[in-house]
Amino acid sequence: MPVAVVDIGTNSTRLLIAEVRQSTGAVDELVRRSTVTRLGDGVDATGRLSAEAIDRVIATLADYRAEIDAHSCTANLAVLTSAVREAENGASFADRVRADFGLDARVLTGDEEAQLTFRGAMSGRATPQEPTVVIDIGGGSTEFVIGVLGHITFHTSLHAGVVRMSERHIHSDPPDAEHLKDLAADARQTFLGGLPADVRAPVTHGIVVAGTATSAASMNMELDPYDPLKVHGYMLELETVEMLHARLAGMTAAERREVTGLAPGRAPTIVAGMILLEEAIRAFDLESVEVSEHDILFGGAILLAGLT
Repeated sequence: MPVAVVDIGTNSTRLLIAEVRQSTGAVDELVRRSTVTRLGDGVDATGRLSAEAIDRVIATLADYRAEIDAHSCTANLAVLTSAVREAENGASFADRVRADFGLDARVLTGDEEAQLTFRGAMSGRATPQEPTVVIDIGGGSTEFVIGVLGHITFHTSLHAGVVRMSERHIHSDPPDAEHLKDLAADARQTFLGGLPADVRAPVTHGIVVAGTATSAASMNMELDPYDPLKVHGYMLELETVEMLHARLAGMTAAERREVTGLAPGRAPTIVAGMILLEEAIRAFDLESVEVSEHDILFGGAILLAGLT
């Protein structure tokens, strides 16, 4: 029977309904949806989830709950990450998600988020023999999880995400070039400060998950409509990310909404996303990274199946 996982993130709220094969741990996707809800709007400055942002998430969850019921899911999990962890009213919001929608809402610690992200990214693939970093660029933070032979050797959650960095540094439309340089410097300092050189040095392969990375692949392939089968496994070159950064930074938000391969809701934060992706790849001295559709949603599904 299918299980349902909801990821209530800083920038988007996402749903996965899937069957998990007990024999192999493979996750067979039945439904996957994503809505840009920007729950983390203003959290960096105010320390609270705004009423408007909460209302956007609540409306989306009502829609998702109907989908979950239609598929008669046997178990569910709602994971809440950076914005909810940090917000003064995050715990009360999680309580509302449990009460109003019957979801097993869990505010994840950094360690729990790393474990689920890594397990999801590794699902459906042979265990990599080389030191691999999984990079998850979110709205409020970026997670780095390093593993060897399927075992996590290092993880960290750093306070640099697309919503947070956009609010800190982007104050004009199109963005000011000097402000974008400041954003890049902020991201570089945050990443290098939180990723010791001896941890970064052995890494030879990178896997990037979540909306910034999948959007980069989709834009570069000019996908319309979006095709997860083409995005999953796509090798994204650093120079391609640099090209996308330069192209998008010269546009207004309205112009970015018309870019083929980019979901319109991501237009306000995608420039920050490309800069964060650039700096994350450079931190490990990689020339390319592998884009994966298998992320924390897949990790949550595996957890619900009792395989972790």
